[in-house]
Amino acid sequence: MSAPTIAVDGLSFCYPDGTMALDDVDLQVHAGERVALLGPNGAGKTSLALHLNGIFLPQRGSVHVSGLELQKNTVMEIRRRVGVVFQNPDDQLFMPTVASDVAFGPRNFGIETGEVDKRVQQALAAVKVSDLADRLPSHLSFGQKQRVAIAGVLAMEPEIIILDEPTSNLDPASRQELFMILRDLATTQLIATHDLSFAEALCGQAVILDRGKVIANDSAAAVFSNDELLRAHRLGRGLVPRD
Repeated sequence: MSAPTIAVDGLSFCYPDGTMALDDVDLQVHAGERVALLGPNGAGKTSLALHLNGIFLPQRGSVHVSGLELQKNTVMEIRRRVGVVFQNPDDQLFMPTVASDVAFGPRNFGIETGEVDKRVQQALAAVKVSDLADRLPSHLSFGQKQRVAIAGVLAMEPEIIILDEPTSNLDPASRQELFMILRDLATTQLIATHDLSFAEALCGQAVILDRGKVIANDSAAAVFSNDELLRAHRLGRGLVPRD
């Protein structure tokens, strides 16, 4: 098998208040995989995701992205390779128009204007919101804002996209539209979510984190078929029917 696109080895991280967010985490993700990051609130999913984008640096252990180790002098390159879509798209949208929001990242990295314009058009088309290019982001629905946030990440042409609770606050139609968008993207994806049916349908691999530790790392089919494991880590399916 080829070298992993993401390699996390012995990663540990403790917050200033003494909370151990990550405890000796190992994880490998290969190019093109879609991986569900599962776990109860406070399990360490977001803390792990923020290391993969260089927002946090390892206190112990290491993170490699496409062979490049995450360090202070490699943070900007890591952020070019790994895009994060936050749970609340308002955290990422702040420009006067949708097009200018999507263009912000490439322009900030010094990409030439013509190339930026091309990337904006391609990214908006990929998430099916080309008609919103001149709209004010504040006037969009939550689902539309989320698609624009994804487009902003795609315009950076990352190797990896991390999505934090992407289906929260989405109505069923928007959830289905998001599923089809992510399914059609060739980019490697890590999806931190409580939405088990969404993750099961979309992802080929599933990782369970709890109290900062990796509890399970297996095929999605194996993880999602283990009801005892899911219940033990507060991942019951609730009222969501299985297909």
